[in-house]
Amino acid sequence: MRILITGGAGCLGSNLVEHWLPQGHDILVIDNFATGQRETLPSGLPKLKLVEGSIADRSLVDKAFADFGPTHVVHAAAAYKDPNDWREDIASNVLGSVNVVDAARAAKVERFVNLQTALCYGTPDQVPIPIDHPCRPVASYGISKTAGEAYVVTSGVPFVSLRLASVIGPRLTIGAIPTFYSRLKAGKSVFCTTAVRDFLAMPDFLAFMDLAMASGAPTGIYNIGPGEGHSIKDVLIAVAAATKLPVPDPIDIRPVGADDVETVVLDPSAAQAAFGWRAKVGFKEAIADMVGWYDAHGISAIHTHLKPAAGEARA
Repeated sequence: MRILITGGAGCLGSNLVEHWLPQGHDILVIDNFATGQRETLPSGLPKLKLVEGSIADRSLVDKAFADFGPTHVVHAAAAYKDPNDWREDIASNVLGSVNVVDAARAAKVERFVNLQTALCYGTPDQVPIPIDHPCRPVASYGISKTAGEAYVVTSGVPFVSLRLASVIGPRLTIGAIPTFYSRLKAGKSVFCTTAVRDFLAMPDFLAFMDLAMASGAPTGIYNIGPGEGHSIKDVLIAVAAATKLPVPDPIDIRPVGADDVETVVLDPSAAQAAFGWRAKVGFKEAIADMVGWYDAHGISAIHTHLKPAAGEARA
């Protein structure tokens, strides 16, 4: 395959690069390094090429596609680090998605895999959330990602759009896990929200991506996750256990903010039926593996798509 990956220096993109390069595929990464880290992409490898820039730049995207000639596209790029910067979210997540899918259509790619957030559903009417649940995102990141997905769906390219649970794996820099790890290690205070989330281990994500990229594989929109809810308190306890540090007593638990969603647990039954896939790595094992990775490599940065609460301390 000749695989073009947008956002290939981010957590998901860089793990896909590591996963597919040893298999002999040619890979081109487009990334502006707004949140991705340059050092995640090895240099000097003939089968890995990098185009530095934003997918909001149509001429850059068109040239990258024309020069590389991809057979497969993974659209992993997304803006999320400033929840108040609506224009950047629109530029990357909407206009950028249009640029990428338009170029993919012109290139007649065999498969287009779009990585979407489970926050597209907003506050759900039922849990686990079925794939036909209405999309009602409540904040800029989810709104713009959902608009981008709509353009992919209407483009006519052979696409799979994956509404992802919270993926746990190397270079994770967003959410509760890196925040708890860094603050517990530094002896700082922590708090939990009342949120409940579905967590997907990186090996399970990569296993599904192999299936999604296969010629003749099903197309459409799918929820990807174990379908199991875990509270942020559960995350704190699991991180503390893996770091062998004490759990704060009492645990400070606060309500979710106005731009957050209380419970996001996905119903993955459609993906299980269509692809024969099922998540295998357990929640505690995934967090222990993540802590081990942080112990070995550290944390370069921590990002969030949420607005900080008044007086909230960041890691």
